[in-house]
Amino acid sequence: MTRTWQITGVTDAARARVAVARLAAAYGVPPLERTRLAASLSTRLRQCLTKGGTWRLTLEAAPAPDGAPDAGRGVLHAVVTPEYEAAAAGEPPWRTSVSCPEAVPAVGDDAVADDPAALAEALLGADEDTALVLDRLTEQEALVAFHREELQQTNQGVVALHAELDAAGRAQREAFAAERKARTEAENARRRLTFLADASAVLTASLDHHEIVRRLPDLLVPEYAADVDVWIFDQEGDRNRPPAHAAAAVLAARTGRPQYAAAQPGGLPGVDDQPPSALDPDRPLLCIPLPTRGAPLGVLTLAPPGEPWDPDDAVMLIELTRRAAIAIDHAQRYQHNRDIAETLQRALLTDLPAPPGLSLAARYLPATHGLNIGGDWYDAFRQPDGGVIVVVGDVTGHGLRAAVMMSQLRTALRAYAVDGGSPGRLLTRLHTFLHHLQPDLFATAVIARFHPDDPTMTWAAAGHPPPVLRTPDGRVRTLDAKPGAMLGIPLEQEIADHTELLAPGSTLALYTDGLVERRARGIDPGIERLAEALGSFAPEQLDTDLEGSADGILRPLLSDSERDDDVCLLLCHLDGLG
Repeated sequence: MTRTWQITGVTDAARARVAVARLAAAYGVPPLERTRLAASLSTRLRQCLTKGGTWRLTLEAAPAPDGAPDAGRGVLHAVVTPEYEAAAAGEPPWRTSVSCPEAVPAVGDDAVADDPAALAEALLGADEDTALVLDRLTEQEALVAFHREELQQTNQGVVALHAELDAAGRAQREAFAAERKARTEAENARRRLTFLADASAVLTASLDHHEIVRRLPDLLVPEYAADVDVWIFDQEGDRNRPPAHAAAAVLAARTGRPQYAAAQPGGLPGVDDQPPSALDPDRPLLCIPLPTRGAPLGVLTLAPPGEPWDPDDAVMLIELTRRAAIAIDHAQRYQHNRDIAETLQRALLTDLPAPPGLSLAARYLPATHGLNIGGDWYDAFRQPDGGVIVVVGDVTGHGLRAAVMMSQLRTALRAYAVDGGSPGRLLTRLHTFLHHLQPDLFATAVIARFHPDDPTMTWAAAGHPPPVLRTPDGRVRTLDAKPGAMLGIPLEQEIADHTELLAPGSTLALYTDGLVERRARGIDPGIERLAEALGSFAPEQLDTDLEGSADGILRPLLSDSERDDDVCLLLCHLDGLG
């Protein structure tokens, strides 16, 4: 179906518009689309009338082509083209199309008369369509307003969410920063504690206070100090040596409090701030006293390694100085007690007699650990009948108590020997004496008796390592006759005597277990080594240099410098030279 209208004036344009609206309604075009078609066509026709001339409006109804999105439906095409003058001017045609809900029906002629009533009816119909469009527009505006409000609320929610996310991000960054700070502080604390533990182990490993003082700078430089000065007071406690030490160090010595000398306050806990040192005004100094139970024994002065110390470093350095002071104090006390112990020990060891036909040589070496007061002892003395008693003993344990008990045993033995008696009888009496005097102390001993008129040696042992005998021909054997039990044990015993015929040039070695016993190897290998050492000498050497022979025995047996026990050796040599 095709309809054409020729338009030359307003009436033609109005009549054509009314006809198009009616045809669109007849073809079932929805009111909204129909109003759009009418409004768009009216605007175009007004423009045409303004330009003047004659215009042709063509309305064509056709089915939608196959394959199109609206296939099976109809399409109305409206085309406005110019004629004559306008056509000569090359005015392009105007086109628009609307879809019909159904296929295009056959519609008859719909010419619009010039009747005013018909035009008024068409105008009212157009107003109805316009009202419908306005209602639809109102609905859309309400919908738009609703969505606008919803969008605004959504935007506010998004803004709030962004603010929350930003706050959460800041909180997370702050938490991460706090965690990193805590991890760093924990790592620094672990490093300081490890250093403090390792340094304490180094300082307490020695009992020489001079060695401890030498080790302190090596521990602190360069990590915690660029320079270290250790000032130890002398024996008289003189603390006033200003020419050699900073004023802050002297003040620390007098007050017992750490001092920090610098141009700016250090803010270190437990440390007093002082002006810069006149000896070195450009460098801060940390002066820490070495505290003891009484007064400080010295002052440790440190120069910072670069940056000033932080409070935790200062606390660690003060604690290290306290531990160093304890180690130095213990070492000094140990050295003092060791000197006393050695003096006491030497005083308890008597000079050896020089009986005719018999040479004696003794050696005593204290243990390298402890206070060096042990229970090992030796003695040699004459009996009233001219016999010579030689003894080597060992009281269990160490310390002053063992040394006192050793002295009492030696005195008791000399007293018993005045009345005569064989070695076995003397040991039996010592056993009874020790058991009643000190029930919780025990001892071992070996006694040998020589007489210038008798080549027979009598000996006895109580829980002691066996004597080793070298004959003049260089052969060495152990006198392994069964010994008695230890002295002082809660057991009645009669210790037996043993005899041995000795030729001139024979050598008897009495000793304590410290000479031959080692933890890893036991005592038997040590006795074998002693026998080998004793057999290695020439007879002339034993006759002429028994003292040197004693040293020659000790050297191979004590090649290790660390000894856990005292060592006692007594050599008895029958002169073999004519």
